Amino acid sequence: MSEEVLNIESLTFGYSKEALLFDDFSLCVAQGEIKAIVGPSGVGKSTLFELILGRAKPHSGTIKSASLSQVFQDPYSSFHPSYIIKDQIAEVASLEGCEVLMEKMGLNEKYLNALPHMLSGGQLQRCSILRALLMKPKLLLLDEPTSALDNLNQLDIMKLIVSNLEGMGVLLITHDTHLAQWCADETVRLG
Repeated sequence: MSEEVLNIESLTFGYSKEALLFDDFSLCVAQGEIKAIVGPSGVGKSTLFELILGRAKPHSGTIKSASLSQVFQDPYSSFHPSYIIKDQIAEVASLEGCEVLMEKMGLNEKYLNALPHMLSGGQLQRCSILRALLMKPKLLLLDEPTSALDNLNQLDIMKLIVSNLEGMGVLLITHDTHLAQWCADETVRLG
């Protein structure tokens, strides 16, 4: 039996008591497993991540998670504009193994020495995924991680994440049901 990296039990939450986004919601993610959360905008997919990260408090229920890292949908909001990428990665993760991952992701070393605004959205998103993987989390939260990438890079990046599942579980938010069907062990539909 693989170790649980996320356990949500009987979660109840809403921005008002009359309109609950979650009512007695439960979910588990184990090491080596990918679970996808799909559903239309406004059903609480990103709010679920806010709850897992502790940025919002549930009305009731429990959320227990192992060490985690997150990849945001908008990579520009996840990097400080005034510091080069390499320094921002080094603040939170060891750079050991960085070159190997960069090669697999099609990232040039010059990207690490650039400021965020000097990179395209796709390049910066790959740097965001690189940082998240180098943090060696037990739980990786992915919020539309490939939306800034073209189809070929989307597939390559998701293959890389799938190949790095040892010791880690993934919770993926996506609007792309085909992506969820391809990579997830289980898909949870909200809304």
